[in-house]
Amino acid sequence: MRFLLFILSIFVASCGENIEQPIAKANELVILTRVGASTYSEDTGDGASGFDYDLARRLADELGLKSRIVVAASDADILHRLKNGEAHLAAAWQTPVDDPQLRSSTPYFESHNVLVTHEASLPLASIAQLANKVVHVVAGSRQEMALREIQRKGSSLIIVASEQHNELDLLEGVAAQRYEAALVNDAQFDIGSNYYPDLQNALVIGPARPIVWLFAPGVDPALVTKANAFLDKFQQSGEMDRLKDRYFGHVERLTQADSVRFIERMRSVLPQYRALFYAAQVNTGIDWRLLAALAYQESQWEPRATSPTGVRGMMMLTAETADTLGISNRLDATQSVEAGAQYVSDLRDALPAIIGDPDRLWLALAAYNVGMGHLNAARYLATTLGTDPDSWYAMKKVLPLLAQPQYYRRLKSGKGRGGEAVIMVENIRVYNDILKRHERPYRPLAGIQTAPELSPYPLLPSADNDPPSSRHKPRAAKPSKKAHLARRSPAK
Repeated sequence: MRFLLFILSIFVASCGENIEQPIAKANELVILTRVGASTYSEDTGDGASGFDYDLARRLADELGLKSRIVVAASDADILHRLKNGEAHLAAAWQTPVDDPQLRSSTPYFESHNVLVTHEASLPLASIAQLANKVVHVVAGSRQEMALREIQRKGSSLIIVASEQHNELDLLEGVAAQRYEAALVNDAQFDIGSNYYPDLQNALVIGPARPIVWLFAPGVDPALVTKANAFLDKFQQSGEMDRLKDRYFGHVERLTQADSVRFIERMRSVLPQYRALFYAAQVNTGIDWRLLAALAYQESQWEPRATSPTGVRGMMMLTAETADTLGISNRLDATQSVEAGAQYVSDLRDALPAIIGDPDRLWLALAAYNVGMGHLNAARYLATTLGTDPDSWYAMKKVLPLLAQPQYYRRLKSGKGRGGEAVIMVENIRVYNDILKRHERPYRPLAGIQTAPELSPYPLLPSADNDPPSSRHKPRAAKPSKKAHLARRSPAK
């Protein structure tokens, strides 16, 4: 995949505009990046994403330009192509370089390199203990350069530089004990340790370094000035914190035990229900992995789950919501997943159209837990506090206030467990990330994969039971959305 992106980017770059012309006359902003957990990735379910990718595209929007992304093979390739004038700037978790031709932007992050080993490995106390150890890195990366420098100082460490794998692939190899160690940046380790909980940060190598954009030689100096002004404004407005929260704010929520249990059940339990989530994606347009993450948060994929508050089943629905959505048995996994997914979709559609994704989806999930009435009350409260009711980053600070008398006494909806809704959503974000790493997207129309035939799940004994013949009866006509969106039992 990396090779195909590299070849395609060479072709596209050859058709580009002159990057040395005044930025005021440019038609597009050409941005170099590379595949990585903190930079850029393409998921066939969601399209392109990444912290650096989003940040650079927002610069293009600020300048009123279209953005064109050129994907390089490595950090070394980025520097080479930048010096060749193939892009205006590089946005790929770069640090300042000694080359005076490549100017740097204002720093917008700080990062350091960490040596990652399997948790069964002996701890390391110093670089001297790297002697004769085999350390894997991405070829052409700053991490390779750091290890080469250690070698030049006399260390007998063995470096394996891979041109075929990215940092997450290397972390997977360490977790599977195919590799002894890997050197990555701390952001990649924080993300990867959720996917592979057997990893440990064995040693920090080198000081923290600023993360910057690098500009090609000959670019209009006005672009550098405008880019720095944009970064300053983005930081001061709080938008930088929101973007950081989108990509990194949830990655440290799970304990190692939480991640281990999730991955174990992902392998042992999820396969028997995967087709249900495929079908729910087809019905709602919501990625099946997000729906599976929600189901795990609610019940750990246990169809018989029951809460003291009365919510039941894999998607933990109230009897009222189940009745409104036309399902007869909440403990039937097929009906529960179908109804739960539809409920999320209805909640998402009920939110104001001005709210964009992913905030729209995170707010809908919060409403799934605390109820649309409480969510709307929290959104109103946010406006009185001078914060943004359409931003999940802002709302996850406001929702916990629903449990405090000085706030809920002002609201018709009364007291709410908003803090529990925040915990639920943040956990789902991590579970969703893990599933996206381990599970493929479902694309039935593209012919890449098809859902396996739904197997007949046994009717589970419950107080909800109707005769078996009623399991798949046509769904009753739904009452208005307003009726069922306002009702949700308190969080478990």
